[in-house]
Amino acid sequence: MNKKIIISLLLGFVISSLGLYLGLRNVPLPELYLYLKSINYFWVIPASVIVVFSFVARVLRWQVILTSSHKVGFFAAFHPLMIGFMINCILPGRIGEVARPAIIKKNVDIPFSTGLATVAAERAFDMMILMGLFAWMLSTVDFHSGVDISFRNHHLNKATLETIGNGMVKLSFLLIIGICLLSVSASRKLINRGIMALPSLFSFLGPSAKSTICHKICTALVNFLENLSIGFSLVRYPVKILLCIGLSIIIWSLQAYSYYLVARGCPGISLSYVDIYTVMIIICFFIALPSVPGFWGLWEAGGVFALALFGVSSKEAAGYTLANHAIQMLPVVIIGLISAVSISVNIWQVSYGKNIITSTGPARNEK
Repeated sequence: MNKKIIISLLLGFVISSLGLYLGLRNVPLPELYLYLKSINYFWVIPASVIVVFSFVARVLRWQVILTSSHKVGFFAAFHPLMIGFMINCILPGRIGEVARPAIIKKNVDIPFSTGLATVAAERAFDMMILMGLFAWMLSTVDFHSGVDISFRNHHLNKATLETIGNGMVKLSFLLIIGICLLSVSASRKLINRGIMALPSLFSFLGPSAKSTICHKICTALVNFLENLSIGFSLVRYPVKILLCIGLSIIIWSLQAYSYYLVARGCPGISLSYVDIYTVMIIICFFIALPSVPGFWGLWEAGGVFALALFGVSSKEAAGYTLANHAIQMLPVVIIGLISAVSISVNIWQVSYGKNIITSTGPARNEK
């Protein structure tokens, strides 16, 4: 396993351990065990079905983004997407985001940087929707007053949410600006000229060294940005943008509904769909931080904190969050493993930075 993955795993382990401690520190384990036994797990079935439908919507959205540059069939997009999310559940460093474009490059012959750009575009849509929902949440949802979870000199409260939200808004704004700059031909050409002019800044270098830098670094970077811009070409199609926004709303609404169905079987969790939607949004902010595979620890800290805002006790909040976390991940892992087997992807090779496709057959373009 390479050093970057080891460092990422260690950092994630520390942060996840802290999150797990914050989420479960006030809950005796025997009481948590009894609560988990009291859950009506019948609701797992409809919740899991809704989770699968939310990922079908994700596939359809990715198809729309991909078809701005390449026409891709449903299953050609479905398998890489499910494998990518499954990998994020079992391997550190969110490697699944990189594995997805690598798989589709092999199977559909889409440049890796273009595929990576489409994944980034997906994340931009997710962030945009979550930011809008977050703003709505802060202005309309009635939180339980006085909630403040402390750890040494750090506090989790409504002010913390506002700080996180402001940071995410700024990050989203920068991401959108970057996408627009790469997508517009004039600005991209200006960026490319600047990159190609970089060797001239090193006046102390000889012509041979400058030429090497130009060909080995600058030209490669320009080619990468050109392929990246193809993945962001969606911005030139307003109808497709609106379609992706609509699909993004469907994705997150289905995800929240699966959370709500799990809550129906959990004693003491009598929140409305809107309240559960808010809980999901807060959990999403927490799991954006580095963590161990599957977001364990941070998911629990976010869930317990979010439910505390609605007056749910620590025991019930911890029990619901743990059960819901497992239920949300299980269908993804199972379907991802099936997809990996069906198209011969060795998921363990990802951690060593090797070629993740084990098949040697020709690239396939599923229609």
